[in-house]
Amino acid sequence: MTVSNPDLRGREAILKVHVAKVAMEPNVDLGSVARGTPGFSGADLANLVNEAALLAARSGRTAIGLADLDVARDKVLMGAERRSLVMSADERRTTAYHEAGHALVAALLPGTDPVHKVTIIPRGRALGVTMQLPEADRHTYSKDYLDAQLAILMGGRVAEEIFIGRITSGAGNDIERVTEIARRMVCEFGMSPLGPIAFRAPGAPWQEDRAAGMSEATARRVDEEIHRLVMGGYETATRLISGNRDALIRLAEELLQVESLDAEAVQALLKGEADADLQIAARSAI
Repeated sequence: MTVSNPDLRGREAILKVHVAKVAMEPNVDLGSVARGTPGFSGADLANLVNEAALLAARSGRTAIGLADLDVARDKVLMGAERRSLVMSADERRTTAYHEAGHALVAALLPGTDPVHKVTIIPRGRALGVTMQLPEADRHTYSKDYLDAQLAILMGGRVAEEIFIGRITSGAGNDIERVTEIARRMVCEFGMSPLGPIAFRAPGAPWQEDRAAGMSEATARRVDEEIHRLVMGGYETATRLISGNRDALIRLAEELLQVESLDAEAVQALLKGEADADLQIAARSAI
């Protein structure tokens, strides 16, 4: 029997069970915490409270605050910070422009999940992370939303090409994810000119579909549609980044200074509300 992850009301109820065992500051709104944790399982929520309790204890406080829960959520979502990992200046700069590319495209495209945080502090296996949080639970995805996801994922690679002048292996996971989304759009969701046809059996690996009888002509058309969708995302990212060069430079150079940006800081930088000295230094860096 499969048990799905809890919805908003379920997450709030689960949080109430776990926080009953710890001291909480009076201004903590569990409803707000639940809204900021879409997709969390019961175990994830338990881990969230435990991590927040550890953070509060390390700071010498006897009660968990909202800031503790925010930091704990980032750790559960993105992995623990690896500040011991030493990156070269060149690698830091590449990572900053890569993540700024993701953040800029995500912030400018309509209908996307809001950017929650951008960081170049290594977490888990990633050298940098751009995290978006949906404003509500999502159970279905429109074609426009998925097209936007393709562009967001391509934003890092495009920023490397335009501002660094070379491509790196840092976009490897992005490319894998964008290809998988495009493949599902074509083969499962009927979101291509090939029509509302399923080109794979549910749960079957893509390789098995071809071995099981898909004709070479059909496989070629499927490959062409996947390529078209991926390159469409690449072209959208290129258009947005090329048309907003100054904004991306501000984002990247600020990341190099402070390492992490929250949603408010990202919006301020996109609007050109960065420190004047930083903007001058950023422009001279390109």
